[in-house]
Amino acid sequence: MTHPLVGQPAPEFRMTDTHGRTVASSSLAGTAYLLVFVPFAFSDTCTNELIDLRSAEDLLGRDDLRVIVVSCDSVYTLKAWADTHSYKADLLSDFWPHGDVSRHFGVFNPHKGLAGRGSFLVDAEGVVRWAIVNPEGEARELAEYRGAVEKVLG
Repeated sequence: MTHPLVGQPAPEFRMTDTHGRTVASSSLAGTAYLLVFVPFAFSDTCTNELIDLRSAEDLLGRDDLRVIVVSCDSVYTLKAWADTHSYKADLLSDFWPHGDVSRHFGVFNPHKGLAGRGSFLVDAEGVVRWAIVNPEGEARELAEYRGAVEKVLG
């Protein structure tokens, strides 16, 4: 089933990165980005996904794509997580207002206070071109990202 955001403009957002800087969707205009929501820093599945992304030079090294990992954890937790696993790409906090961006992308779980495992590929014009939401505890595969990026960006 296709996610309802596919084909629609991506929701606007403002979040803080692990260096305390604000990253706004408006600052990404003209650049495609892969937004990867993860439930919890330091959990096994999320950590394995982060390490897989860290090692995916074919995704992280592209000039036409920015990979952005998002969690509802605090900036301080995300900084420690990034440092622990030598993750250098964007890691943004959706901590406050808690889960606001996750809600707009339709992946926030209000009963658990976390983002679900959703990923969204947004093109350079700001339109969601691909999305996947995996069930709780089920990791996403890099092959899915690679296939979507190849299809949308070439």
